[in-house]
Amino acid sequence: MSEDLEKKLMVDKRTLKEVLKELKSWSAPATVLLSLYVPPGRPISDVAQMLREELSLADNIKLKRTRNAVKRAIAAALDRLSTISKIPRNGLVAFCGENLDTGDFKCYVFSPPEKVPVFYYRTDKRFVTEILESMIESEDSIGIIIVERDQATIGLVKGSRVEVLDELEDYIPGKHTMGGQSQRRFDRIIEQMVDEFMKRVAGRANELLLPIYESGRLKAVVVAGPGYAKSDFVKSGYLDYRLQKLIDPHLIDVSYQGEEGIREVLSKADDVIQLASYREAMNAFEAFKLHLAKGTGLVIYGPDDVQKAMELGALATLLVHEDRPDAEAWKEKAEAMSVKVYFVPSSLPESEWFLKTFDGLAGILRYRIDLSQLGTS
Repeated sequence: MSEDLEKKLMVDKRTLKEVLKELKSWSAPATVLLSLYVPPGRPISDVAQMLREELSLADNIKLKRTRNAVKRAIAAALDRLSTISKIPRNGLVAFCGENLDTGDFKCYVFSPPEKVPVFYYRTDKRFVTEILESMIESEDSIGIIIVERDQATIGLVKGSRVEVLDELEDYIPGKHTMGGQSQRRFDRIIEQMVDEFMKRVAGRANELLLPIYESGRLKAVVVAGPGYAKSDFVKSGYLDYRLQKLIDPHLIDVSYQGEEGIREVLSKADDVIQLASYREAMNAFEAFKLHLAKGTGLVIYGPDDVQKAMELGALATLLVHEDRPDAEAWKEKAEAMSVKVYFVPSSLPESEWFLKTFDGLAGILRYRIDLSQLGTS
């Protein structure tokens, strides 16, 4: 591969963050969105052959619209790969697919800022972006698995951000009252169905969390849920041994699934030290709102005033909305001045208010200062 072509394929972390935001906004009602990760060193011919085999297998998809969409995605990836003679030094990723609702089609092929750790191919209802997300996250991550006999949520806590990676559901009937041998046979069938669901949850958790583990950023796995299902899941041994050894011994009782369930985990996980960064961020945001409501004079906002307060050494805490394009730059600048920095996650109910009202940037002062020192009237 020529050096010029490799440079064209390479994206930096800032560009990657923008691309990921675009990719994560896409979803489809069927498994038609193609995600491909190729580590460095793998022959491009092997990848192309694998895709040609998948293209042939796609003929077996029964629904014509889904079949055509999958074949179009694979063909687009093959077409882009035909222009590349060698996998770049950091590997290669491809995301191709059609939004069946709008008819829009996208095909991204590029080399990420860090080495691709695994070979991975999948067509799904969403693009699989977790492997790349770990490349732009400087914070340690905590995996969250909320599991019950027929529902599960797999999520992440990354610094101050909460993210639902996947939600799974199955139909498992309750107990019946036939009695005798029929009762025992029916109970065995139900137990087998529950076991199969646990295996499915563990398999999906392995897919989503292992790439983050391999990046060195997954520090713990918290398992939660109602009743005995969570302990049965841990004892099943279906999780990859690397994730199994990260499971926090404190299993947490929760009543909800999804994002609400993850927040319930956070509210009850006082003894899980690794989750402290999220709680600290929420406490800082609540402190900011309290100072604002009381009019203490210890709140400051806007890039110019925040910058000058920082230069005066008066800024104690900086709050930055995670969707600000320059969020990482503000973080680096503030930390260099010994200012505590917290990202305000977009999942927070008040995050849109914070972004619109304060342009996603505000701070808490160590002490009150005369605004004239900041060059304002």
